[in-house]
Amino acid sequence: MKKKIAKQLRQRKRKIQNRLNEKSIPADLGPMLNPGNIHYDIADRNHGMLYGGLGAMQKLVKRLDLDDAINNRLHLFKIHNPYFESDHVLNIAYNILCNGECLEDIERLRNDEVYLDAVNADRIPDPTTAGDFCRRFEAGNVEELQDVINEVRLKVWKQQDPEFFDEAIIDADGTIVPTTGECKEGMDLSYKSIWGYHTLVVSLANTGEPLYLCNRSGSCKSSEQAAQYLDKSAELCRQGGFKKIRFRGDTDFSQTQYLDGWDDENITFVFGMKAMPNLVEIAENLSETAWDSLVRPPKYIVKTEPRKKPVNVKEQIVKERGYENIRLQSEEVAEFAYGPVKCHKSYRVVVLRKNLSIEKGDDVLFDDVRYFFYITNDRKASKASIIREANARC
Repeated sequence: MKKKIAKQLRQRKRKIQNRLNEKSIPADLGPMLNPGNIHYDIADRNHGMLYGGLGAMQKLVKRLDLDDAINNRLHLFKIHNPYFESDHVLNIAYNILCNGECLEDIERLRNDEVYLDAVNADRIPDPTTAGDFCRRFEAGNVEELQDVINEVRLKVWKQQDPEFFDEAIIDADGTIVPTTGECKEGMDLSYKSIWGYHTLVVSLANTGEPLYLCNRSGSCKSSEQAAQYLDKSAELCRQGGFKKIRFRGDTDFSQTQYLDGWDDENITFVFGMKAMPNLVEIAENLSETAWDSLVRPPKYIVKTEPRKKPVNVKEQIVKERGYENIRLQSEEVAEFAYGPVKCHKSYRVVVLRKNLSIEKGDDVLFDDVRYFFYITNDRKASKASIIREANARC
């Protein structure tokens, strides 16, 4: 940043701080919001737009040679008349960065002269042309584009500090992407009774960046193709220089047929497991001395003075109307060794026992116990830290 710009920013910041200073407010001042004498004008030479960060993104693209990488690997056109593959990919990405929600929003940017100047383009593809470009993709082309982006991602990682590469924490999850269309190929009714797709998202928890996306039918299982993309993500992180790899996922991703292979590759994992009857039986037969109280850390630390807790209106209404209410009384953790049927090894299973009371109004109907299981090959971390890590997934 130029010294002149940095100085201007400091001056403006100081100016607004002075305006917000309560000591500078006169005692006899009237209402703050008064209709002012506003004049509208159009500048002849100076132009501006809301999306100032777009320039930084343009510089990043050029610095990483992302546009060249896309054009060298992704071949969807026989001739470029006039747009290249990178023009279309970046056009769609920039549309999202500029608060676009669909391809039709590109039309707004096409007619914005300041935006066109910012991206240094005479023109950009219109929404119809962008849609035609998307329809050229086959599944292999989508994979190719993701691989191109990940190769460029390695250049970004190289700029990180050495401690960044201590461990890569890779999360897998499924997310429902709804659609209002009726003729879209692959759409289906999800387990949430929503029409759309069930997209697999594999992300790097260290930074929150998605490494791979896989668009799947809305009715597919969360774990479908997950192992394949977890392996690809692990290989990518190894190429990037990470010393250790850790997988995390909920109960849908504890694919026991792959655990031995990941353990052989020195990949640490923490997956949720469904509370199957055999696991519940093992937990119920553990001695009481095997259980330790789980004390969760506070959600935040009070930096000033603790405030009086407000009345919980929702809970008040539930009690007054006699709705059934589940109240958590305490949590306890234990562990045991367990060998899944599809594994040749046994692994550490950490079990969380939630002691609940089922209430109706002011009456306690009965007590209940529910178990939550987590399978891991991390034998060093404490039981509490395994629970916290499983709960901290992206």
